[in-house]
Amino acid sequence: MTKDIHASNEASGEMTDSDRLSGLLRMLDQRHHGNDISIDDILKTFASRGFGPMLVVPALLALICPIPGIPTACGLFMALVAIQQLFGRDYPWLPRRLRRVSIGEQRFHNAVERIAPRTDSVERLLKPRLTFVDSGLARRVIALLVVLLSLSMAPLELLPFAAALPAGMLLLIALGMIARDGLVILIGVVVATMGVGWLLTMLL
Repeated sequence: MTKDIHASNEASGEMTDSDRLSGLLRMLDQRHHGNDISIDDILKTFASRGFGPMLVVPALLALICPIPGIPTACGLFMALVAIQQLFGRDYPWLPRRLRRVSIGEQRFHNAVERIAPRTDSVERLLKPRLTFVDSGLARRVIALLVVLLSLSMAPLELLPFAAALPAGMLLLIALGMIARDGLVILIGVVVATMGVGWLLTMLL
C-alpha cells in the first residue's frame, strides 16, 4: 500500500513527506531523541531511500556544524557513498570507525528546528523533471563530481568556514537527487564548476 502511494505521488510529480529534506530531518530527530546522532544512524535510517538522502544529511551537517573534524568526516562519508554510486552499487558500505562519528542530539535538534521550516518552502519548488540527468552516464558523471567536491572539504577545513562552499553545492545536488529534479541537479553542477574554478584561481 505504501509503495502504491509513493508510486502515485511520483507519477503525479509530488514528493512524499519521507522524500522531503524536512521530513527526513524530523524523522531522524524524533527517532533518536535524547541520543547523539551518528553517521551510522543516518545510514540505517535513509539507506533504503537511495543515495540522495545519504548525501543531503551529511552535507547539511557540514554546513551547520563547522566543528573541527565534522566537515572532514562528512566529506569522507559522501565521497565513499558517491564512489559506490559511481560503480553502480545499490547499498552504501562504510567502515565502522566512520559510522561512529556523531553530533550532539541537542545541537542537531536545534538545527532541525531552525532549518526544517525553511526547507518546506524550498521543497515546493522541487519536482521530477529532466530525469535523464539522474540516470545512466549522467548519474555517474555527477557521482564523480560529488566525489571531488567531498574530498575537497578536508583541506578546505584548514580555512575558517571554507568547507561550507562545497557542502552547499553538494546539498543542492543532493536535493535534486531526492526529488529527481534534473534542473536543480544541473544548477548545482554549474555552481560547483564555477566554485571549483574560483578556488583554483585563488590557489594558483
